[in-house]
Order: sequence, then C-alpha cells, then structure tokens
Amino acid sequence: MNILIIDDNAINVKVLENILGKSFQCQPVSYLNPLKAMEWCATADPDMVFVDYMMPDMDGLQFIEAFRQLPDKSETPIVMITAAEDKSVRYKALELGANDFLNKPIDKSELIARTRNMWSIRQSQKQLQDRANWLDSEIRRVTKDIIEKERDAIFRLSRAAEYRSPETGLHVMRVALYSRALAKKINLPSEDQELIFVAASMHDIGKVGTPDNILYKSDKLDQYEFALMKLHTLTGYEIMQNSTSKIMQMAADIAIGHHEKFDGTGYPKGLTGERIPLAARICAIADVFDALTSDRAYKQAWSIEQAIEELDKQSGKHFDPFLVQNFKTLIPEISQIRSQYSAGRMGEMD
Repeated sequence: MNILIIDDNAINVKVLENILGKSFQCQPVSYLNPLKAMEWCATADPDMVFVDYMMPDMDGLQFIEAFRQLPDKSETPIVMITAAEDKSVRYKALELGANDFLNKPIDKSELIARTRNMWSIRQSQKQLQDRANWLDSEIRRVTKDIIEKERDAIFRLSRAAEYRSPETGLHVMRVALYSRALAKKINLPSEDQELIFVAASMHDIGKVGTPDNILYKSDKLDQYEFALMKLHTLTGYEIMQNSTSKIMQMAADIAIGHHEKFDGTGYPKGLTGERIPLAARICAIADVFDALTSDRAYKQAWSIEQAIEELDKQSGKHFDPFLVQNFKTLIPEISQIRSQYSAGRMGEMD
C-alpha cells in the first residue's frame, strides 16, 4: 500500500506514519510542504492520500483540486484531516473530490477503520481497471485479427478481379502503396492510412461487370463503349455499399469517386472539389500516375518526370492541388515502390 501524508505539522505526520505503518505494514510517504507533495504526485501514483486542511502556501482544498487535475488521479481515495467544524469546508472538499474526513485530534481506531475502508475501495478500483485493461487488450487483439482477415480477403478479391482486367496485380499494389504514402504525407491518422491502403486496392473492382469486348479493346473506345466503361464506378460502389466495415465504406467511396475531377468534369456524378471524398481524391492521383508510368496496349510508359508534369497541368482541374503538391514531394519513395513492385519483381505485401 502506497500512502501519501501531507501536513505542515511534523508531530501530526509522525503520528500518522506510526499508526498507518504498523497497522498496514507499509512505509508512508510524507511531506510537510504541500507544494513538494504535489511535485511528487506528478510522477508517482499513491494508493491513498491523507491531507491536512490548514497549511501555508496551499491548503487542503487547493491541494485536492490540483491533485484531481493530474493524469490518472481522478479515482485515488483522499481523506481530509481537519479540526474545522465549518460544514461549508467539508462540502467544498467533497465537491473538489475528497472521499472521507478525519477530525483532530485523530482517533487511532477511527483512522484504521477509515483507512481500511478506503483501501478496500482502492483495491476494487484497481481490480476494475485491471479488468478494463485486459478487456481493452483482448478487444484490440480480436479487432486486429478481424482486420487482418478482412484485409486478406479484400486483396484476394482484388486479385480475382485482375483476371478480368488488362491491368496487373502490380498496378493494384502500387496504387495502394502510393495512396498510403500520400495519406501519411498529409498527416492523416495511422488508422486512416491503413484503411486507404487496403481500400485503394479495390478502386477498379467494378470492372468485373464490364463486357470483355470493351475491357480488352486496344483502340479508343467510342462514345457508347466509354459510357459502358464508366459504369464500373457504380458497379464497384454497389458491390461495397451499405457495409458496416470501415474498409468497405472507404472502398465504396473510392470506387465511385476515383474518376471524379476537382473541377467537376469527372464521372459518374460530376462532383467538385472537397465534395469528392478525400480517399477518392488521393487514389485518383495514385491511379493516374501509375497508369501514365506503365506500359499499356495503347501506349508506352511515360517517365516519372513526364507524369509529374502532367499532374501539374491537371492540378486544380483533374486533381486536388494540395494533394498534387504533397505527392510531388514523395517522388523518391514513389520511385522505390515502383522499383520494388515492377514487372518480374513482385515484392512482399506490406
């Protein structure tokens, strides 16, 4: 048991130390100066506090108020020791967070009984906290396991969609990694960074509903064919909408929004600016950059410099200018990802 005693009277402190130390086999921590005691409390965690009311520099009420404002000190039992008979003092002490009172002169039997009661309360608090910590740990463990399984299932579904798409699984992985890098660059929470990483891999899942003659056509699509191709955004959204999964919710936003343009000329809804979900705006840059720097049936790969020049040209038109500027600072990292996830050199999935 870790008991803190604060009283400016050395005799009172000695009395409390002797009674509590012998009765509860502990070595109380004592201070004659409440300010010094407060300094100690900032880094220590007493199980119980006995504080006198009348003290210089800081009285018992002020000490209780300051103590309760310290991190993790809201539940620590506090007993105020006072000779004051003024009920308003006690009411104020209770209001500030005192749990019990002792009158001077201190009665040994009463002190032991009240300490035992307070210690029982403290033990119950610790047991509840230990239980809460255990439950939190279990929830985190189970949640992590669920997320990992969900992530694995999504990547497998993305790879299954590749069999119907002329793009490769390397494209899917690069877009996911570029998207996560950009999300990190703009200081999104780590949880959102991981959500974007997984969800971005599903950006073209709607192409499972695109006819083969359109999906594999090497020539330019006519107006009718392009209209059918654009439906993949809605198909992807319909596949993943109304899910309780945060990943699926973000994947739905990306699927329907990654062909929207910042100036409102994109599809399928013609959204403008920040009306386009942030995850979709991020994925749009990653998707177009990778398409530009990759060989396709209808074109040769552009250099990174040419692709960046195009992003600059489309900043404020196709792309969010803020995101373009941040993406450009990531070129060393982007180049490393391209090298690791290039044809014939499949890296390990992060």
